[in-house]
Amino acid sequence: MEFLYEYGLFLAQAVTLVGAILILVAGLVSVGQRNKAEQHEGHIEIRDLNEKYDQLNEQLQHVVADPEIQKLERKARKKQAKKDAKAAKKARKHQDEAPEQRKRLYVLGFEGDIKASAADNLREEITAVLNQVEDGDEVLVKVESPGGMVHSYGLAASQLQRVRDAGVPLTIAVDKVAASGGYMMACVADRIVAAPFAVIGSIGVLAQLPNFHRLLKKNDIDFELFTAGEYKRTVTMFGENTDKGREKFSEELEKTHELFKDFVSTNRPQLDIAKVATGEVWYGKQAVAEGLVDELKTSDAIVQEHLKEWDVFDVRFVLKKNWQEKMGLAAEGALESAFLKIWQRGQGRPPL
Repeated sequence: MEFLYEYGLFLAQAVTLVGAILILVAGLVSVGQRNKAEQHEGHIEIRDLNEKYDQLNEQLQHVVADPEIQKLERKARKKQAKKDAKAAKKARKHQDEAPEQRKRLYVLGFEGDIKASAADNLREEITAVLNQVEDGDEVLVKVESPGGMVHSYGLAASQLQRVRDAGVPLTIAVDKVAASGGYMMACVADRIVAAPFAVIGSIGVLAQLPNFHRLLKKNDIDFELFTAGEYKRTVTMFGENTDKGREKFSEELEKTHELFKDFVSTNRPQLDIAKVATGEVWYGKQAVAEGLVDELKTSDAIVQEHLKEWDVFDVRFVLKKNWQEKMGLAAEGALESAFLKIWQRGQGRPPL
């Protein structure tokens, strides 16, 4: 038993050391990213989803369809192509009669972290779309976020507001989660759709921090903090927090919560804000009943509904990554995967 105990202790130390090294590497790379972020030029990538789904259908038909049926379909496609070519030629002769323009659906994505880092990409994508949008076009944004910093998500929501201000119908699709700051973004839309088990809501404000004052005092370590202004620093990690400071900090949280509630109420006046702004979350079906969501539907379903009669484009702003950034992302992914496996084993469940 003593051997097993020592081996377990050694294994824990080894895992901790490897984790610390990965964090250090990721941190160093992250610093390099911040210094060089502005030096990298990004670009907009546009993918024709009509073409993508047509290719998928052809690949599937090639496998499952009868050979004779495939021949008939190929002949039919050639015949239709000739017919379309004649129609286009005829339309060119009658330029005064312009052909009817198909409506467009622009599909954007937002995967949020605590700092809403994807807001920068979202800004570029929305700018590109608004420069090309025409009457009748619509925008679909797939939002996935558990929330984060108030000011960061406030900016992300303001980017979506640009679409509304331009008079372009905006739909937000939530396939997994739009909570707290994520819902702050979603509520800007003309229409919110969510998957049945998507997590919605969490209209509340959270702040927490550890306090090491007693630990420092126990080890005879002094910590001094100098401020000008009574409430420049209400609570601190290393100093002694007072009841007055805690009360002021709680008051600031309540003010932020009121601003959050006002924002949601302005964009979705049909909500009973007192009922839903408790910090609770609801699954998609429950969220529809509470008025947080308009309809149960996935983003894929919306895209497929538009493919027959609309031109559907996936729009993404891509920032080219150098080897340092790729290394940092790889280290971050490895660390996240390792911790997830450890947590799942601790819960007594196999990795998904």
